[in-house]
Amino acid sequence: MIFLRYESWRSYLRYYPVTCLLLAANIIMFIVLAMNGGSTNHYALLKYGALTNIPELAGQGWRLFTSMFLHRGFDHLFSNSFAILVFAPPLERLLGWWRYALLYLGSGLVGNLISMGLHPVGADIHISVGASGAVYGVYGAFLYIALLQRHLMDESSRKTLYSLLIIGVIYSVLVPQINLAAHLGGLVGGFFIYGLIIRLLKRR
Repeated sequence: MIFLRYESWRSYLRYYPVTCLLLAANIIMFIVLAMNGGSTNHYALLKYGALTNIPELAGQGWRLFTSMFLHRGFDHLFSNSFAILVFAPPLERLLGWWRYALLYLGSGLVGNLISMGLHPVGADIHISVGASGAVYGVYGAFLYIALLQRHLMDESSRKTLYSLLIIGVIYSVLVPQINLAAHLGGLVGGFFIYGLIIRLLKRR
């Protein structure tokens, strides 16, 4: 089972440096929000980089990236950080740190672009934050492995992945505040970005 973590904290820090940096960035930005109005405060979220279709802010492309490190409420932070902590490490080891970072950020970007495409400027106000698009990009990469590189994933891990995806999609549909477009966009983005990386950016 590749999704079980056996490492000590010291080994975890050494083996998964990008994952640790992503977790640290999420936690630090949550603390920053908490000290500046709170993580559920729309003004604080917009100030620190939430993605939005508000006309005055919609053209600020940097929000496509900064919004990945902001979370609305502790439950949101915990669920995404737990997913990164537990499920992302095997992908970092498989791809290497910079390819993994490219896939993570690229998937989050794809998810955010699709989300904004469905919420154009002039529509009802839309404010989006969270690492979910990037997390689903990690799931998308594992889905590629489960379907097309079966020798890299054991049967137990495949079943765990399929269960995660089914539960995740159902949860995304049933809970109103969940950004389904970002989740599915990140999933598809991660699937295809992983396929491109293993072909165009092969490890030595």
